[in-house]
Amino acid sequence: MAAEALLKKYGPMTETTYYTLLAVMEPRHGYAIMQFVGKLTKGRIRLGTGTLYTMTGRLSEDGLISIVSQENGKKTYQITETGREIMELETERLRHQLQNGLEILQGGTGDDGQR
Repeated sequence: MAAEALLKKYGPMTETTYYTLLAVMEPRHGYAIMQFVGKLTKGRIRLGTGTLYTMTGRLSEDGLISIVSQENGKKTYQITETGREIMELETERLRHQLQNGLEILQGGTGDDGQR
């Protein structure tokens, strides 16, 4: 899939997709992904197996993650370079969104950072 199409498909990214991609910054199998996301979000996001395996299939098909090993029926996934690039763009988008929110909540006008 072309980069522009991937950006359109994955931006803005759902939280579950974002946290799944964070989880596979290092190789992890499905259950380890679910544990990582649950721990990182302090239980706020709980990935179900159906959701996870549908998502990993789609992310793999789109080239954002790849299967790096498969033993005893367990697939281990890792983010690809394309996936990392998409994550960096999404993280920057979220950073900008957070900065805007903090500025406005602190009484700024959003136009020049001045009150």
